[in-house]
Amino acid sequence: MKIKPLGDRVVIKNMEAEETSKGGILLAGTAKEKPQLAEVLAVGPGGMVDGKEIAMYVKPGQKVFYSKYAGTEIKFEGEEYIIVRQSDILAIVD
Repeated sequence: MKIKPLGDRVVIKNMEAEETSKGGILLAGTAKEKPQLAEVLAVGPGGMVDGKEIAMYVKPGQKVFYSKYAGTEIKFEGEEYIIVRQSDILAIVD
């Protein structure tokens, strides 16, 4: 990965949203909810952030749930990524 996050930031990429509802109805692009499940691509070093020692708990390759309106969306080399703080990650999916 060419993007190296700084501090307690994490680069994630959204997983694809479901195309059909639980009842089997095909969803239009505007009806789909923005997924909150993403794959971790790169992790910052942690360390001292805003005067506090931060240990990084997530690792590249993990799947995580993150806060709905968290992070900054970026486009790099034709791909869309989100950069979030580790504190915006809610859970790791095993």
